[in-house]
Amino acid sequence: MVELWDVIYTFLLSMVPIIELRGAIPLGAGLGLPWYVNYIVCVIGNFLPVPFILLFIRAILNWMKKVPKLDKIAIWLEERAAKKSDKVNKYATLGLLVFVALPLPGTGAWTGSLVAALMEMRLKHSLLSVFCGVLIAGVIVTLIAYGALGFLKFLL
Repeated sequence: MVELWDVIYTFLLSMVPIIELRGAIPLGAGLGLPWYVNYIVCVIGNFLPVPFILLFIRAILNWMKKVPKLDKIAIWLEERAAKKSDKVNKYATLGLLVFVALPLPGTGAWTGSLVAALMEMRLKHSLLSVFCGVLIAGVIVTLIAYGALGFLKFLL
């Protein structure tokens, strides 16, 4: 039986930068969520902040640059996105999709959205690329999480 609180924890964790669905799917698997519930909840949770990041991050970073101490964070975020944008720049929307889809540290919907916004990619292209990347990353992490856990259960 699916516990509502387990679904809520997993959903909220999938929205957290850096952790995203890469950390939330293994949590959901550990909590005993069925793979399809876990996948859907984590994809929705991971993608939910994306439109807001794409629409508002430049204005937020510009505001942060005017506030002492926050200016360093804004500059760090912009520099991080600039470093990541080299990987995306060459292939634009396809590059962004691949960047988000690879479940590696420093990639994901948050960083991909930041890169897209700072590169001033078209909204519809960035949304589609990030969404498809999240779907693919979710499949990869789900296969790993449930495959590995299934194997461990076999050993017990």
